[in-house]
Amino acid sequence: MNDATARKLNFSDIANHLTDAITSGHFAVGALLPTELELCEHYSTSRHTVRAALAALQERGLVSRKKNVGTRVEASKPKSPFRPTLASVDDLVQFGAEHLRQVQRIEETVASASLAQELECPPGARWLCIASLRLEGDRQAPPIGWTDVYVDPQYQDIGELVRATPGVLISSLIEERYGRQIAEIRQDIQAVQIDDAALAKVLEVPLGAPALKIVRRYLDLDGELFEASVTTHPAERFRVSMRLQRMK
Repeated sequence: MNDATARKLNFSDIANHLTDAITSGHFAVGALLPTELELCEHYSTSRHTVRAALAALQERGLVSRKKNVGTRVEASKPKSPFRPTLASVDDLVQFGAEHLRQVQRIEETVASASLAQELECPPGARWLCIASLRLEGDRQAPPIGWTDVYVDPQYQDIGELVRATPGVLISSLIEERYGRQIAEIRQDIQAVQIDDAALAKVLEVPLGAPALKIVRRYLDLDGELFEASVTTHPAERFRVSMRLQRMK
């Protein structure tokens, strides 16, 4: 675990590492995981982060948790495909690193009235559209989703970099290459049905299957839109999680 602790781990890193330990048989079904305090020491992190990681394992059906007993391994495989949770820009970056982008096409496009309404841009606005599949790191599982990313056409030469770095978010590439930083991401989430036969085929779901559609708009420090994305995730392959807290 020395190499894993060379950088600061977030809860998803720890959850994935523990998942690997369970699926490989290092922690057998029926065994208790180390205590929260032991895991804190092992991963050099906070108790809050460890609890979030254990909650993720519980959601995957791998463990059960009981007060005064501990965290017990209940299964050697997740009950369903891993569904990542996104609640911050950092989570998006982590998602990009774990779920690779497979570019399908890159082309210039002009926003129709319906697309302009979706992206909240003027009709007729010009964009560079980068259409991609999102895949698990091993590329064996069904696609996590399909994403159309629309970027300012002045970044047209970014296409080669996007293809060469499938584990880096396009917004991160724009930040690194052009210095245009994300100040805010506005996100809309909608339950939909996949009514496009070609999309259903590439996502390996039947026509009319339920899905989650997420539209994200990336704003710079001046509040200007410089990137937007429209992603379709088949049901059970993705979810969005957030925490609401009362202001003190």
